[in-house]
Amino acid sequence: MNLKKVTKEEATETILLAKKDKGLSFDEIAVSINRHPVWTATAIMGQASMDQEEADKLVDILGLDPSISSSLQEIPHKGSLDETIPVDPLIYRFYEVMQVYGTSMKAVIHEKFGDGIMSAIDFTMDIQKKEDPAGDRVVVTFDGKFLPYKKW
Repeated sequence: MNLKKVTKEEATETILLAKKDKGLSFDEIAVSINRHPVWTATAIMGQASMDQEEADKLVDILGLDPSISSSLQEIPHKGSLDETIPVDPLIYRFYEVMQVYGTSMKAVIHEKFGDGIMSAIDFTMDIQKKEDPAGDRVVVTFDGKFLPYKKW
């Protein structure tokens, strides 16, 4: 079978349109491919790769052309944002959090663990909605393995 080549960007656009047309959430799609909703969204946005079974299931539930499946299986070039400061207000807030609290986070991590980094490879993230009478809250949890710098 000779499938047409679809870029990750084209695949993302096609998937998001089909997701909207079918009225599906990332949670619902994640259940169908047996993955976490944040990871599922990351793969759909072109920043993680699915295995063939996951990609084929996604294509099937959205009724998409099989060429999308192979695009979802490609290893991505990570980092989807430009090098300039993001202008989307939600994404900018995360940038702002790092600008304001990044050095404090670094200092506390080094105090607790020593000299090293938090892995973005051995990593999970969760996003929850917390009901609050003063306004619903966004709870973001980063869970990354600590990797000490090697001495030699």
